[in-house]
Amino acid sequence: MTDNVITDDVRQFILQHIDSIAEIEGLLMFCADPQKEWDAQTIARRLYIDESQAAALLARLAELGFIAVAASGSPLQYQYQPDSESKDMIERLAVLYRQCLIPVTNLIHSKSKSRIQEFADAFKIRKD
Repeated sequence: MTDNVITDDVRQFILQHIDSIAEIEGLLMFCADPQKEWDAQTIARRLYIDESQAAALLARLAELGFIAVAASGSPLQYQYQPDSESKDMIERLAVLYRQCLIPVTNLIHSKSKSRIQEFADAFKIRKD
């Protein structure tokens, strides 16, 4: 399958909001079980990342408004709580991710590569 299976609006959503495979996997875990409350330790175990990475992932998803703190204390518990527009987009992304895994992951990886290239280009010596 080619990358044209990703509609423009979903492509834009990914480019604006998803920085890694762990982020999309984490977000889709929340989407798949919207009533469940998750903490960093559980997310870390499920995504095979360390707990500090999971905490950063949860903070980012909360900052984006996709999840919210459900129970304060230790450890913090988060629950899926996107607005209706984001919820629709995330559900569409979940379907696409299940059906077209490679194009979606390629898009996420290409985003990282373009940021690295932009950083590298900043150090190129130019003749003025």
